Amino acid sequence: MSKILLVEDDQMIADIFKKKFESAGFEVVNAVTGREVLKYASEEKFDLILLDLVLPELSGMDVLKELRSNPVYDNDLKVVVLSNLNKTEHETEAKKNGANGFIGKTQYTPSELVDEVKRLLNEFAEQKKNKERMINGKPSINFAGKKILFIEDEEIFLEMFGEKLESEGYLVEYAKNGAWGSKLAAENEYDLIITDMVMPAMSGDEIIRKIKLDDKNKDTPIIVLSASLIEEDIQPVREMGINDFYEKTHLVPSDLARRVSEILN
Repeated sequence: MSKILLVEDDQMIADIFKKKFESAGFEVVNAVTGREVLKYASEEKFDLILLDLVLPELSGMDVLKELRSNPVYDNDLKVVVLSNLNKTEHETEAKKNGANGFIGKTQYTPSELVDEVKRLLNEFAEQKKNKERMINGKPSINFAGKKILFIEDEEIFLEMFGEKLESEGYLVEYAKNGAWGSKLAAENEYDLIITDMVMPAMSGDEIIRKIKLDDKNKDTPIIVLSASLIEEDIQPVREMGINDFYEKTHLVPSDLARRVSEILN
């Protein structure tokens, strides 16, 4: 059971969130002031702190700075900001001060927030495993020689999924736009191709069409990633003969690596 510290001074909102998380199997502690957050964090172990920025006594940003600078607190404690403040204006500052993520309160319904927190916790767990594997100097499985072309224009997904695949022993080549990805696919041989659907220069479906028309690559397995799963968009792409289609914002790196392993074995 994951334990979270929910930092929210509006009791009605706190109660709604607390009930949703508890019904999903979480243990929830509610803090209503900045000083309470520091007290709980020093006395108990949490898998995650959901931190509001506007709080009595001590602001969320000041709490974050204290959590990251004072050795009393666990260095690996995960803190995600959950705030009504403008994300564009405050996310950079929050991450600079050590936040592991930033969620706008209006981004998700309470049920969707629970799902997003589950995804983040899985992601943090994978990052920890990857770090341990890199320290030990060993990938968990030997896939030496298996080459993957990863076509994706967003740095965060290249890093998140790419690091996981590399830690499993795959050789990963990256293309940050569709045209370059298509060029690499035409000039080289890959054991598997992962492509986003919406990219600069050339879309994912155009890339897939080109790959399937190339005798050298037409049987290469393809996994498609997308920011959304709309059936009317998915079906035409599936009919091109791809192996899988995932919503990338809800995909955990370990699940992608597991599917890649299944396809290549």
